[in-house]
Amino acid sequence: MTSIPLETARVWADVDLRAMVLNARTVARISGARLLPMVKANAYGLGALPVARALEVLDPWGFGVSTVEEGAELRAGGITRPILVFTPLQPILIPRYRVHELRPVIGDSEGLTAWLAASAAPFHVELDTGMARSGFRWNEDPSWRDRLAEAEGWEGIFTHFHSAESDPPSVHRQWRRFQQVLETLPRRPALVHAANSAAALAGPSYAADLVRPGIFLYGGRVAPAVPESVVRLRARVVAVRTVRAGDTVSYGATWAAPRDTVVATIAAGYADGVHRSLGNKGAVELGGRIVPIVGRVTMDFLMVAMEGPVALGDVATVYGGLVSVDDQARHAGTIAYELLTAIGARVARRYDS
Repeated sequence: MTSIPLETARVWADVDLRAMVLNARTVARISGARLLPMVKANAYGLGALPVARALEVLDPWGFGVSTVEEGAELRAGGITRPILVFTPLQPILIPRYRVHELRPVIGDSEGLTAWLAASAAPFHVELDTGMARSGFRWNEDPSWRDRLAEAEGWEGIFTHFHSAESDPPSVHRQWRRFQQVLETLPRRPALVHAANSAAALAGPSYAADLVRPGIFLYGGRVAPAVPESVVRLRARVVAVRTVRAGDTVSYGATWAAPRDTVVATIAAGYADGVHRSLGNKGAVELGGRIVPIVGRVTMDFLMVAMEGPVALGDVATVYGGLVSVDDQARHAGTIAYELLTAIGARVARRYDS
């Protein structure tokens, strides 16, 4: 193991930026709309700057983030396209929006008043058509709409579908509400958008001017489209032992060997993004086969039961190979979004572009 590069001595993520761009092209082709890629949460854990730079080849309108800090990071890295911050505007942060030339999302009267008083720069209005998270409610006090008539910076309006992956009728219902409000506005802004990955991959019906792909770009399955695999979370075998029948493994002794078993310890744990819930449920790829995780996942390690040869320094793929990120998410009782965004800061990201 002495010749192993330091960045792959323990745990790392191999990120295929070419595959990500192919996924983005698929979204653009099926939706027929220009892209507003979501690169919030460090591009779903994969690295916001490398991801944004790779997507430049597709001429996206801009990029979506969740916080002012995320937008500032992109600006510091040389990203000059529009950046839309999807957390509702907090007036105290307006000076930082202006310094970094970020576009706010406004969904309440207080935010609208503060922005119009402070700036004529571009902003987008959020409309709540059923998500009930943030934004002007589609069927409540419409007085805010009249204030947009003379709002020089009003550039866009959008809504967010709450069940595009699982409930097509709900998408149509929300879209209809959205259109009803658009018809009452003093003018149509330059940019109207609503579709996430699932809605964009359903075709052009809800594409409007921009679509906002997220999870599909990063390799998460959105039926019926099948994405290219983008990230492989990998880690080294750092210990191997044979446990005897009846011996237990890991904290809490939740797994006992049914027979004499070779157990390999892999240097990835919940501090690296491997959910603790995968203990005795998940599996990894090792030695060209799928092997089960046994015992509880610990902060720094997980253990697997082997039926074939294994040696110190061998590489296990936690997901992104024979076990997909969606497969592993199902084992963990969660979704691919959560696994990707949980990738720890100490996990090296290696980019293949």
